[in-house]
Amino acid sequence: MSEDRSSGSSLAARWLERLIPGVVGEPRDRRDLIALLKHAKERALFDNEALAMLEGVLQVGDLQVRDIMIPRAQMVVVSRDDELNKVLPIVTESAHSRFPVIDDDRAEVIGILLAKDLLQYCGDNAPRFKMRDIVRSAVFVPESKRLNVLLREFRASRNHMAIVIDEYGSAAGLVTIEDVLEQIVGEIEDEYDFDEGAFILKRGPNSYTVKAHTTIEEFNEYFEVGFDDSDFDTIGGLTVNALGHLPTRGESVTVDGFRFTVVRADSRKVRLLSVERIEGGGDAPSSASQAAPAANSGT
Repeated sequence: MSEDRSSGSSLAARWLERLIPGVVGEPRDRRDLIALLKHAKERALFDNEALAMLEGVLQVGDLQVRDIMIPRAQMVVVSRDDELNKVLPIVTESAHSRFPVIDDDRAEVIGILLAKDLLQYCGDNAPRFKMRDIVRSAVFVPESKRLNVLLREFRASRNHMAIVIDEYGSAAGLVTIEDVLEQIVGEIEDEYDFDEGAFILKRGPNSYTVKAHTTIEEFNEYFEVGFDDSDFDTIGGLTVNALGHLPTRGESVTVDGFRFTVVRADSRKVRLLSVERIEGGGDAPSSASQAAPAANSGT
């Protein structure tokens, strides 16, 4: 599946190189190129989905790993000392195929567990299980690595997951090849007409569509409120914290005068929210960290 998507992104890039000069001449800069792409879409040369993919190809080189990584607090992890009866429920409930293996805490990742490696311990072989026998080496990347560079490394090494480390060498989060490809083929929001660079779209007097990676600082500035950003950085993180788990589409929660409803989410993160400002809900939210305990979900 991921190989198909990767091939698709390469095809889109080659198509882009051939399409633009033949249709509209040489663009002067990236902004000019994006404008030309939108003009070509308006002429029905391709649809919204193709436009979103082409824009993703252009933008992926500008993004760094820190922009898309799954934060450490949301990683689904196993411990090097876990027994099989503890590991199996984590694997089955999360439905992930790869898991960071930690030592004493989440900041210290010692390797990666592949779910398929547990198959050998089915039935009578269960007592033979030892995590150290099957843990694989982890790939570590800095937060500052560019996504286009990371994608090339993923494809060359056939790795699908990397642990993101901060300036002190501690695990800051994780990133997968699917997360990178999502930036190219997954941010298709044809039904939500965001302006370029915008994170919040007003849809009615008190109704908004908000990208989940909108920072709490940006949210506070837009709505003139004061959510606390000391425990998490984004409005998606606030929503996950308030619900106490990684939500699915349609789940909602009310926090200090705002109702947050999940519009789009996958197995690793919330991506898009519908936000309703409730009349009489107050204009000065208290610390969002009081809403609920932080959830540990979502690789």
